[in-house]
Amino acid sequence: MTATTSSLKTVHLNLPASTDELRKLEIGTVAYLTGRIFTAREGVYKRAVEDGYGLPASPAELGSANFHCSPAATVEPDGSYTVGAVTATASFRFAKWLDGWFKLSGINIVIGKGGMTSETYKRSFVPNNAIYLTTVGYGTGALLGRGIKRVAGVHWLEELGLAQAIWVLEVENFGPFLVESDLDGNSLFERENAKIAAGLDKVYAGTRPAILRRYGETDDKSEEVI
Repeated sequence: MTATTSSLKTVHLNLPASTDELRKLEIGTVAYLTGRIFTAREGVYKRAVEDGYGLPASPAELGSANFHCSPAATVEPDGSYTVGAVTATASFRFAKWLDGWFKLSGINIVIGKGGMTSETYKRSFVPNNAIYLTTVGYGTGALLGRGIKRVAGVHWLEELGLAQAIWVLEVENFGPFLVESDLDGNSLFERENAKIAAGLDKVYAGTRPAILRRYGETDDKSEEVI
């Protein structure tokens, strides 16, 4: 793991990353990954954990970092595969499978969009010495695709289809991602949201209630901010 000095602290992680390396990561740090990762989203989680199929390959073959994403994958005429872009999907939907998933996969890095809650991190991530990395904004699928060097394998393609299959990828300087949770279960999003929420009353002081509103909309701005 190496670090560079910039406006945001940046680290380059070689996978698999050790617990000692992950322990040094602070929430809000920018991270780039080099090594082996694999995609797995809700179809894989359900099949592996809920339906009892387990994993189609060993943890060593799949890698130690799981990306919640939809890959722009292509099957070439010669039977080879290309993944040109990877678009993250929201991770909160995966929480119900996490305990079984960590036991099966042995991963220590989860990548996705939007993060989870500190409660989920402390319940499921902390006991497994795992962290969560979040994508930076929207529309970064092609940017992330530049870090994909080759497709090392694909599993459950016939069973789940291109978007839901497990794609094993060799990556280099794959990112940028933000460290959303650390090994203590702290959440970057929750920390920053608390700072914003503390000043909401001042921001909206003196404003009038909206004339037109959506069904169920409230004038309590703290309930409007996620």
